[in-house]
Amino acid sequence: MSDFRLEGTSKTPAVEFTLDPLCMTLSGRSIPENSIEFFQPLLNWVDAHCTQAGKKLEVNVRLEYFNTSSSKCLMDLLRRVEASPVEARVNWYYEAEDEDMLEAGEDYDAIIELPFRLVAV
Repeated sequence: MSDFRLEGTSKTPAVEFTLDPLCMTLSGRSIPENSIEFFQPLLNWVDAHCTQAGKKLEVNVRLEYFNTSSSKCLMDLLRRVEASPVEARVNWYYEAEDEDMLEAGEDYDAIIELPFRLVAV
């Protein structure tokens, strides 16, 4: 495996996972028909590439909206990163007036033991 990219659609986020630098970015809307099926390759990528202790990983979440099933899958993805030996940091981007996305970021920050940075745009 190597870099992993998916074009965003009206129902699925754009995905850009890169090895150099080690970075994971999700952006757009996440309301796929089958969230588990959509997120499985992303989980597989984490398993394959987030294995080196001390390696730095930046996770950028730039979602404008996600449904409940995507929320669970995103939690699974962040937990997988959290359990890996890499040194990860999450940047959670949200529209300045979007209190729902800010609260979602705060909720993930409270649950996931990774450094979180909430960024209003």
